[in-house]
Amino acid sequence: MKNLIKNPRDFWAGIMFLGVGGLFAGIALTYKLGTAARMGPGYFPFFLGLILAALGLAIALTALREKNKGPGVEKFHWGPVFWVLMPIVVFGFGLKIAGMIVMGLFVVIVSSIGSEEFKLKPTVWLAIGLVIFCSLAFVAALKLPIPLCPGFDFFEQFRLCRV
Repeated sequence: MKNLIKNPRDFWAGIMFLGVGGLFAGIALTYKLGTAARMGPGYFPFFLGLILAALGLAIALTALREKNKGPGVEKFHWGPVFWVLMPIVVFGFGLKIAGMIVMGLFVVIVSSIGSEEFKLKPTVWLAIGLVIFCSLAFVAALKLPIPLCPGFDFFEQFRLCRV
């Protein structure tokens, strides 16, 4: 098998595209597809998934037939993936309980730990700026029903928390 794959990096990228495209096309099949003239909610994701899967298959097959041996695949780094995805999941579950201010700070600071160049002070300033921007854009301007402060009675005394 090792001699069969001439360019491992392209081969595994193609397999990844094939898998993600197939997954999206499969999920889109659970929605109504409709026709080209009257598209349903699953039409666009289904065909986009098919295109991605076909592109992945083409890349993987090309990697098997290449004449020059390409570079190998490096070790996958699971730590940064964990530090970026975990706070997003926690944000989704904790937004109504802890509010935009607390969860926004949490997401930016904790997801920054995944970087090799993590520095606390600039990250905290970035988090504060992003929380202010998101609060102004989503809660104040767009009037989305996102709580700013934690859902405890103590915070109701502050005007900011009663938006």
